[in-house]
Amino acid sequence: MPKLFFIAFCFFYSLHVSAQKNMDTTARKSADTILQKKTDASINAVTDSGNVVSKPAITPIKNPKIVYGIASFYSRSLDGTKTATGETFRQTGMTAASNFFKLNTWVRVTNLRSGKSIIVRINDRMHPSMAKKGRVVDLSRKGATILDFIVKGLIKVKMEEVPKGTLE
Repeated sequence: MPKLFFIAFCFFYSLHVSAQKNMDTTARKSADTILQKKTDASINAVTDSGNVVSKPAITPIKNPKIVYGIASFYSRSLDGTKTATGETFRQTGMTAASNFFKLNTWVRVTNLRSGKSIIVRINDRMHPSMAKKGRVVDLSRKGATILDFIVKGLIKVKMEEVPKGTLE
């Protein structure tokens, strides 16, 4: 009797393992199929629960504009004033003024000395005389704090256009 029980157990266990492998393979194939389907505006992804979620694709910029120069930051007295886009400027925002990029362009500003970088949106214009001094961007205090130049006041930077939605 124990031998018969052992043989039956082994038989059913092997069926269970075989079925489990087939389910894993089938699930993996269906997930791969879902992930491979792409549309113009979205990329399909599968969550842990197996739901398909549509995410907007970030399309890279073909020839991103790159500008080198000096960065400064807004005076405290300008907090609350209107910007060129019509919104209210806040020192706590991740925005900047520049005459080298179109309004509402997203740019990565990199501190050339430390390598730190941030993503900001251009929502204002600088005074034309700033370009004569080599200034390419005027950042909010939050941006200047992250790039670590509040004490110095000015730094050399690289600015490059990035697609909207770029995180870092």
